[in-house]
Amino acid sequence: MKKAFEITFLGTCAHDYSPRLRTDCKDKFDYDARRSSAVLFNRSFLIDCGDHCLDELRIAQADVSLITDVFITHLHCDHYNVGHLERLAAGKETPLRVWVAKGAPLPELKNAEIRPMETGVSYEVADGLKVVGLPANHNANAFPQHLLFERNGKRFFYGCDGAWFLNETYYALKNANLDLMVLDGTCGDGEGEWRIGEHNTLPMIRLMLPSLKKWGTIGENTQVYVSHLAPSLHLPHKETVALLERDGVKVAYDGLKTEF
Repeated sequence: MKKAFEITFLGTCAHDYSPRLRTDCKDKFDYDARRSSAVLFNRSFLIDCGDHCLDELRIAQADVSLITDVFITHLHCDHYNVGHLERLAAGKETPLRVWVAKGAPLPELKNAEIRPMETGVSYEVADGLKVVGLPANHNANAFPQHLLFERNGKRFFYGCDGAWFLNETYYALKNANLDLMVLDGTCGDGEGEWRIGEHNTLPMIRLMLPSLKKWGTIGENTQVYVSHLAPSLHLPHKETVALLERDGVKVAYDGLKTEF
C-alpha cells in the first residue's frame, strides 16, 4: 500500500554551518556537516527553502520539476531565500505555490503564487494533502509558524524554530495522535541556555514528552525527531543519538528518509 507520507530530511542545521560544506562535503550529506533545515515529502512538497536548499535537492537527486508547493516556516535566511524560490519556480507550466504566514512581506515572485495562511485554518493543498499553520514561539518579526499536515488519515507536525509550545498550538495538538513529530532541537543538553525564549534544549524536550503523551499529541507509535541542531551547541551526531535514545527521541540528519 502506498504510504501517506514519504519524507526526506534535506537539511537539519540551525544557522551554524560547518566549513566542511565548502570542502569535502560540498557534494554529499554528512552527519556532522549539516545544511540549512528543509524537508521534501512526496516528491512535490518542500518545507523551507533557505541557504543550502538547491544544493540539498541536487545531492538528494530530487527532480525539482515535480515540486509544486513550498511551505515557509518563517523569513530568516536559513529558511527562506527569494533567489532560490525563483529558481524553483522558473520554467514551470503552472506557478509554484508558496505558503507563508498571513502578513509576511514577501516580494512579488516570478511564476509563483503566494498563499497567505491564517493561523489555525486548514487549507487543501493537492493530492489529498491538508495543512494548518500554528503559532510558533520565535521572533515575531520573521512571521513564524509551525506546520501540521494531514493526508489519508496520517498526521505530521513540523515545529522547528520555536521554544516550548504557545497555548493555541498546544491545544490544537490535543489528541492529534501524530504519526511524526519534528521538534526544534537547536540547543544542546546543558543548562543556563539563554536561547530558551525561542529555541529548545534537550532537557526542555524531555520535560515536554510526558505531557504530549498524556495530552494525546503523541502515542507509542509516533516517530519523534529533533532537527534544526546547532553543531556548536551539541555533541557529535552519534553521541547525541545515544543521549536521546533512552527518551525514545530520534535525531534527524541530512539525507534521512522515513515514511508512514
